[in-house]
Amino acid sequence: MQPYFLPYIGYFQLISAVDQFVVYDNIKYTKKGWINRNRLLQNGTDVIFSLPLKSGSDSLDVRERELAADFRRDRLLNQFTAAYRRAPYFEQTYFLLDQIVRHDQANLFRYLHHSLVRTCEHLGIGTSIRVSSGIAIDHRLKGQAKVLALCTALGASTYVNAIGGIDLYSREAFRERDLDLRFIRSKPFEYPQLGDAFVPWLSIIDVLMFNPLDAVQACVASNHELI
Repeated sequence: MQPYFLPYIGYFQLISAVDQFVVYDNIKYTKKGWINRNRLLQNGTDVIFSLPLKSGSDSLDVRERELAADFRRDRLLNQFTAAYRRAPYFEQTYFLLDQIVRHDQANLFRYLHHSLVRTCEHLGIGTSIRVSSGIAIDHRLKGQAKVLALCTALGASTYVNAIGGIDLYSREAFRERDLDLRFIRSKPFEYPQLGDAFVPWLSIIDVLMFNPLDAVQACVASNHELI
């Protein structure tokens, strides 16, 4: 999977559902994608938050991109504070955010990797997180061919992908490798958001701000289905 900055709960449900989770570092950075940004709730509507990046070629891999030298970590934290200071679980969630945002790392992938690992620890997810470039395959492969090579290298029997990728993979191709191809689909998880109309599928931070940690952990572990 691509790395993302503080993604929605479904990303963590996927990590929780597998024994080994492979996060790609040697893929191209996707401009206007979700690698370095996501959505929070502010004044009843969804608002983008993002990590500013140093100017670089679109041909660079994620692991070759750098955060902007003038990245104001305090400004990003203030954006979250302005949005969520009245949320019931602000204090405990802000503690996690502070550890993530203030991480002293300029490399984009390493910054995202730290964010992912720290959030998984907070959620009680014990899945082994592997970095793609450290796995011995032909890294010139793309798409499904690369996924199949990674599964073979790791001795997998089942590959689980987000539901959004259901049209990208062939079950027959996986069966030919004795692999079971499954997709994870999140079930709705609605909760009060300061009296406003519910806005779904925001960053995991929104879920943590408005719900007790044990309820979020339970949702991550079981509020989904494999198809």
